[in-house]
Amino acid sequence: MRNLPVNLKRHLAALPAFVLLYSTGFAEPVAPELLDRLKSATETEAPRVAKEIELEWSKSGSAAMDLLLRRGREALSEGEYSLAIEHLTALTDHAPEFAEGFHARAEAYFRANLYGPALDDLETTLALNPVHYEAMFGLAVMLQEFGDLRKAAQLYRQVLAIYPSHKNSIEALSRLKRDGIGREL
Repeated sequence: MRNLPVNLKRHLAALPAFVLLYSTGFAEPVAPELLDRLKSATETEAPRVAKEIELEWSKSGSAAMDLLLRRGREALSEGEYSLAIEHLTALTDHAPEFAEGFHARAEAYFRANLYGPALDDLETTLALNPVHYEAMFGLAVMLQEFGDLRKAAQLYRQVLAIYPSHKNSIEALSRLKRDGIGREL
């Protein structure tokens, strides 16, 4: 486990209540039919349906905000984490109800080893869009890294309830089960 530079106890202590409290929040406008299709999709068609959902999540309704998201993601892919954080902070400042802006910034913070802000942004993403399976997965990864394996396993299962063929969650949960964590009794 990496040595974490911030005190994350307040985030981790509040997390179970947060996930339960906000699991009934308001979601980004994704047609329920798409989520149903994702749930019942075969292993080969699920990634295509997931891509459709993620494309919908990436639409802010504003060309300027979409441009900030695109620039933030480009900077992130080029390893320019500070620049990505700048673009994505401008996005979240101007579009505070746009969950994908917070999700993208969480990834930038995580890659920049800024775990506290990454957790904050994942929490905000899930408050705005409680079915955001990639934010759930990111949160699970962080919890696993912090050593909270049971909560990580619970989140991986939540991802799989929405997206049953999410390969990374399947593999992560399998590794946890192999190590004796996350088994249902």
